[in-house]
Amino acid sequence: LTFPLLSVTLLVSFGSSMLYGYNLAVVNSPAEHIKAFYNATWSQRYGRGLGPAPLILLYALTVSIFALGGLVGSLLVGLLVERYGRNGALSRSALLVLLAGGFMGFSRELGSPEMVIIGRSITGLHSGGCFLGCAQPLPHGSGDGEGFVFPTGSVEGIFICLGVFSAQVLGLPELLGKDRFWPLFLSVVVVPASLQLLLLHCFPESPRYLLIERNDICGATKALHRFLGTPDVQDVIEEMKEEQRSLSSMEMVSVWQLLRDRSVRWQTLSVAVVNAGMQLSGIDAIWFYTNTIFENAGIPVSQIPYTTMGTGAIEVVAGLIGCFTIERVGRRPLIITGFCAMGVCSAGITISLLLQAALPWMRYVSVACVVGIIAGFCMGPAGVPFMMTAELFMQSHRPAAYIVGGSLNWLCNFTVGFIFPFLQMSAGAFCYLVFCGVCLLVALYVYLVIPETKNKTFMEISHIFA
Repeated sequence: LTFPLLSVTLLVSFGSSMLYGYNLAVVNSPAEHIKAFYNATWSQRYGRGLGPAPLILLYALTVSIFALGGLVGSLLVGLLVERYGRNGALSRSALLVLLAGGFMGFSRELGSPEMVIIGRSITGLHSGGCFLGCAQPLPHGSGDGEGFVFPTGSVEGIFICLGVFSAQVLGLPELLGKDRFWPLFLSVVVVPASLQLLLLHCFPESPRYLLIERNDICGATKALHRFLGTPDVQDVIEEMKEEQRSLSSMEMVSVWQLLRDRSVRWQTLSVAVVNAGMQLSGIDAIWFYTNTIFENAGIPVSQIPYTTMGTGAIEVVAGLIGCFTIERVGRRPLIITGFCAMGVCSAGITISLLLQAALPWMRYVSVACVVGIIAGFCMGPAGVPFMMTAELFMQSHRPAAYIVGGSLNWLCNFTVGFIFPFLQMSAGAFCYLVFCGVCLLVALYVYLVIPETKNKTFMEISHIFA
């Protein structure tokens, strides 16, 4: 990797995947402070506080509205990238984050819980556009999985872990974990967005976008000189021209056509299963409600922030392991092992919670199981589904496949974030068995149906499915 190529890859990851991870975990630490703010505001407006159930409902909406914004952003990003290019789409997304940070940062001063919810939805809109759009291979002007400047699955997994870890560190009581700092804690998202906005203009536009979408051969050549650090880029230009001719003669498949196409029926079902399973595995419940889970497990309240930060550090290590082993081990073993580990650990949390009254040391087993779920997720399911989506389909089907996978990803994220508090209230320790069942079923499906995609062409993969 040349320095400009590495720099822009890290910049895109920092402002997309890392920000996505931060927004997943940022609501965990200040949960009680935000609930107290909602209750106090409600009392000032209507003369009475919120009951337990309405308060949980309002907070669950605050947590999960992020995913609905992400769904909308993932559906719109193709149009933005096609119209404005990578840099233009990322710049407009960064401006959205600045707006969201303003809403959340001034929400308490203006006594408006609605501003927190609106800010969360806007950050979701940004993450949907960047994490599952600009930072993913899209045929709409940004490359096709072999682009010059965009991170791929395992790298994104690392930056998600770093984002989660940074939220856990900043949420410590010694930093921004105090009651008076929670609006600032939520609005920290403006820092990476501002940095990305300032630095993006230092890098040229995506060469593929310039040549394929704008037919700007001169601009694409200059961008390649900058990114590749070599004066001889004619071979790459000819390769992109060939791709341009191929795309111009290719008819892109719509989502409806993809769902009706029997020749890729198993590939489509596989994308749906792994993307839905990734979110229904319980990882979002862990990220959104870590402190609540540890509190129910009997961890002393004073130790919970540091325990949470420790799980985040292990998460980063697991992400690095997954990144450096995926090309050596393959996609299939990592995703099967990851889901199996998550399923076993989800069952372990249930067992430890049931036995902790008789065996106090079981609380530490709960912590170990949470660490196991996070490590299992980061080593496989975190990044592999995005890579598989690109590898299971030819270029004409890939945009529709990303829409199907991304939509299910965000819808399941919303579902878990919204219903988990109520599931925990109604089912108690047994709620984790739902996640256990999902993880083991997805692992079984991958084992029985999905082949290894490493170093295989689309035609070879299609033949194996058939």
